[in-house]
Amino acid sequence: MVAHEFILDVRSWKQTAGVEVEDIAKRLMDYGFHAPTISFPVPGTMMIEPTESESKEELDRFCDALLAIHAEMQRIAAGEWPRDNNPLKHAPHTAAVVSADEWDRPYSRELAAYPAPWLREHKFWPYVGRIDSVYGDRNLVCSCLPMEAYEA
Repeated sequence: MVAHEFILDVRSWKQTAGVEVEDIAKRLMDYGFHAPTISFPVPGTMMIEPTESESKEELDRFCDALLAIHAEMQRIAAGEWPRDNNPLKHAPHTAAVVSADEWDRPYSRELAAYPAPWLREHKFWPYVGRIDSVYGDRNLVCSCLPMEAYEA
């Protein structure tokens, strides 16, 4: 069968390295990619939909990013990095975090900011790191004026 998307099942990494699908999606942002759909249609998976408009070079770059993230996951599973303090758990890395005076992470700022060579020329810096994961999706917070303010 041929389809225009595929599902990447990463659920086994939760046991071996403490890595969740959200960690991988956020780390892809450090590599310059928009995070793909996660946990739909299958919880704990990532649905990747490469489009026909992408060049082979761009698709190769995406594959290289996934392979590099896989290598990072293997380092976590091997115990080289702690399960709760590694590039995937802290992704995405903002310019403010990487350039701060303090750095208390067991990996370099270089790896956080420029995990792939192409990022030296074309780096997208996320404006914010992780805030509250899905809390904001599940707990609506309105910063609008009260309804009375809109009365004529």
